[in-house]
Amino acid sequence: MKLEIFSLRARPDLIPAVFSKDLNDVWPEFIRHDPTTKLYFGSNVFSDYLDYAFAAIVDDEVVGRAFSVPFAFGIQGRTELPDGGWDQVIRWAHEDRLIDRTPTTMSALEVTLSPKARGIGNALSMLGALKECARKMGFVELSIPVRPTQKHLYPQMPMSDYIKLRREDGSPFDSWLRAHSNSGGKIDKVASYSMTIVGTVAEWSQWTEATIQDSGMINVEGALVPVLISMEQDLGIYVEPNVWVRHSL
Repeated sequence: MKLEIFSLRARPDLIPAVFSKDLNDVWPEFIRHDPTTKLYFGSNVFSDYLDYAFAAIVDDEVVGRAFSVPFAFGIQGRTELPDGGWDQVIRWAHEDRLIDRTPTTMSALEVTLSPKARGIGNALSMLGALKECARKMGFVELSIPVRPTQKHLYPQMPMSDYIKLRREDGSPFDSWLRAHSNSGGKIDKVASYSMTIVGTVAEWSQWTEATIQDSGMINVEGALVPVLISMEQDLGIYVEPNVWVRHSL
């Protein structure tokens, strides 16, 4: 399987394919309902980020995608990576775009592969494309609010404890964190509220295909932590932690 990777600036014809149902379905449905996504993927802004978005092709079929965003770092109010993780770095980039502030670094947002393209090093190839993009833009670092691959199997475990889990060889237990570590990434901190998704009880039932009848903290498939449900307020709130990883270039 020979993977070819193109920026969406170079191949805008691939934009529909990177948002195909096959690739979208890799993620839990509720993830798609983070309102912050509109500041990056919205129809009136996404075209500004095509240099930072990539499609992976095998035999003329799009089997993967990678998204990233440039932002200004090291300025007042931005001296450390945000606890707000994925959401906050998109907001920072959006603010920079509105006031025409020059970015100084870059954050990856997502690397997604179809099931048939996984497990053979393609994720690292996509990560490599993001690193090369950052270098070409003149940046010296790539930061990533990593969503650990196996964390959903341990929803009750605090992320701060999860990232300490190790295999016998001392490498991270989580496969995606391990891949970052093996390619030179260093864990910086936990982004404790990296994504925040709010919906009615009916919406959460639809997103998760679960029957929700009681208030409290409930586990749902694909979630890294439990979802807080309030039947009285007809509200479900999910606050997902991620892990900031920094790659020096």
